[in-house]
Amino acid sequence: MDFKQSVVQALAGVLKDDLNEDQINKLIETPKSSDLGDYAFPCFALAKVRHMAPAKIAEELVGEIDATGFEKVVATGAYINFFLAKTTFATAVLAEIASKGSAYGDQQLGSGNVPIDMSSPNIAKPMSMGHLRSTVIGNSIAKILTKIGYSPIKINHLGDWGTQFGKLIVAYKKWGSEEAVKADPIKNLLEYYVRFHAEAETQPELDDEARAWFKKLEDGDEEAHKLWSWFRSESLKEFKRIYDILGVEFDSFKGEAFYNDKMDAITDELAAKNLLQESRGAEIVDLSKYNLNPALIRKSDGATLYMTRDLAAAIYRYKTYDFAQSLYVVGMEQTEHFKQLKAVLKEMGYDWADDIHHIPFGLITANGKKLSTRKGNVILLEKVLHEAVDLAKEQIAEKHPDLKNADEVAEAVGVGAVVFHDLKNERVDNFDFNLSEVVRFEGETGPYVQYTNARANSILGKAAVKPDASVALDDGSAWDVLKMLADYPATIARAARDYEPSVIAKYALKLAKTFNQYYAHTKILVEDQQLPARLALVQSVSVVLTSALDLLGVKAPKEM
Repeated sequence: MDFKQSVVQALAGVLKDDLNEDQINKLIETPKSSDLGDYAFPCFALAKVRHMAPAKIAEELVGEIDATGFEKVVATGAYINFFLAKTTFATAVLAEIASKGSAYGDQQLGSGNVPIDMSSPNIAKPMSMGHLRSTVIGNSIAKILTKIGYSPIKINHLGDWGTQFGKLIVAYKKWGSEEAVKADPIKNLLEYYVRFHAEAETQPELDDEARAWFKKLEDGDEEAHKLWSWFRSESLKEFKRIYDILGVEFDSFKGEAFYNDKMDAITDELAAKNLLQESRGAEIVDLSKYNLNPALIRKSDGATLYMTRDLAAAIYRYKTYDFAQSLYVVGMEQTEHFKQLKAVLKEMGYDWADDIHHIPFGLITANGKKLSTRKGNVILLEKVLHEAVDLAKEQIAEKHPDLKNADEVAEAVGVGAVVFHDLKNERVDNFDFNLSEVVRFEGETGPYVQYTNARANSILGKAAVKPDASVALDDGSAWDVLKMLADYPATIARAARDYEPSVIAKYALKLAKTFNQYYAHTKILVEDQQLPARLALVQSVSVVLTSALDLLGVKAPKEM
């Protein structure tokens, strides 16, 4: 059901001496208005070859094109405009969605395992809004890749190692108590951590103490390890509760600590391959040939770094999963780090480093300010999710006071609103978070899409007959909706190619808006011969909106 391809082939028949099918495909445009056709081919690229004005070329080519299967093919200025045969198109689109249901849009564009490094909060710190992006972007990419044939493996590479644990141990021993940590682990551990940084500004010796405690932890000191293990287990309980609210699951919680016994092998291999160099007492890999700063492998005190651990993790994942791709959904500020990681792996002789991709994203700010755990400028994710659900409850009580399962729907709407708001933004963009703007039933929001789907289900529930996609839909006002439904598989392919969930979110918003415009101008439930076909259209909209929301990790309640 590739209607664009039929346009490509019609053009290829008359342009075989000028352009190949791939070149034609890239030039085809979608007109802003259906009045100008469904696809348009600009003739500017042919002007130099044919030594004619583009408008004259368009006029000549229209006379040569085989218009079989099209309503009409016309020249408009320098463009050739293709109008699809509406009834044939409508029947094909609605029949395919009816037969495939939730599998509509499934494609076999790739195969194999794809580990996705995502979320990765730091132990002993609360999950803030800053952790939302990696979590929901990674989760959505996993769903999109599944839809096109891959097998994602979601890895929560926990921040459960590093010098911050030295700081936390020092802070706990100086100002903490077991009783306080047991009562409210994350809140109190965060307070100790923030206090450490405040005190260290005037007492730099605290940093030396922290480094010493972290070295003890690396060397297997019993007290240090016991405290670290306790901080980790308490934190994981908190994290899992929030992941349950978001509906996000993981295949692995192997964090930085898992690679402690695998790092000597990395440094040994680097040394054996003559890649390690000494620099001011530290050990580095020179990456000047890649125009990158040196990769720091081991500090002068013998402590390892993120790079050493990430090299161990990359090699472990390749050996364990034999991946087709390996993704790291990590903030944009780590771009240099991942370039270095790939370069070191290439230097080690691992060509599969080319299959590693950093999926960067921008920042969430609050009132224009960056969120920072160190400075205590944190918006707690769980608090935001609960507030979003409360806001959804208020609006549902206003619009639909007798709604069954109101609490369950409010949870789907509130949490979905926060997730959708994040994902509708292109991932590399920064955005400022304002909860009252997010949980609205109008505008470009998740609840607007969910409400549109609920409206479609309400129409289906009121109908006296069943949808029937075999009845030819002869309704010009449904044309824009039909074209959007047909574009869903291509939209999924685009989102997968660019690792960009916002492509799906923007599509869902546009489909919802287009369907609501149709609903506003068409009496759908009129009992005539076209009713089963109109209902098939409504059902198709619900199927696709539900699927698109699912790819974003958002639920689609049937009533709101």
